[in-house]
Amino acid sequence: MELRKNIEPDFETVERLYPEVLRRILAYTDYCDANGDEDNSEYQKLEGVLHEMTGKDMSKFNLWEWWEEEGAEVLAFRISLPSPQVIEDITKSELEEIVRRQKTFTIPDADDMSLKAVFYYHISDYFIDFLELNFKTFDYGLFQRQKDNQGNYFEYTPEEIIEKLWKGKIPT
Repeated sequence: MELRKNIEPDFETVERLYPEVLRRILAYTDYCDANGDEDNSEYQKLEGVLHEMTGKDMSKFNLWEWWEEEGAEVLAFRISLPSPQVIEDITKSELEEIVRRQKTFTIPDADDMSLKAVFYYHISDYFIDFLELNFKTFDYGLFQRQKDNQGNYFEYTPEEIIEKLWKGKIPT
């Protein structure tokens, strides 16, 4: 099922911003390697430029030591991808599709080199943020393995997740 444009991750924006965001992150790293940045002045400049480009709060991102995390490419993708929005008229079928995507592992085509395919595994973070923003009953644990009172492990079914989330739908 295709989701409405205002629900789907905005890959048009990613395609437009990603190359420049990545270039700036790598240029900052090169600058630090050559000159250092003891007073964080260049870091603050980078934060300002990236905030201006994306509108995002850059304090959520580690622009300095990205190599200790997922790498510059993933960082640039996360920064370039617009944040999800509150959708007041979300339908239950749209919620079902989002939950299906979160619970289903699909391998992208190995020949597809689009940003959407390359960063496919990081899109789930977008939908987790979307669910948290749009459903008061969101709990990340809904998508993780659980342990019952007898010590047995289980996972919520997609139907159970949908029902728990739907109860907490942000009112329109």
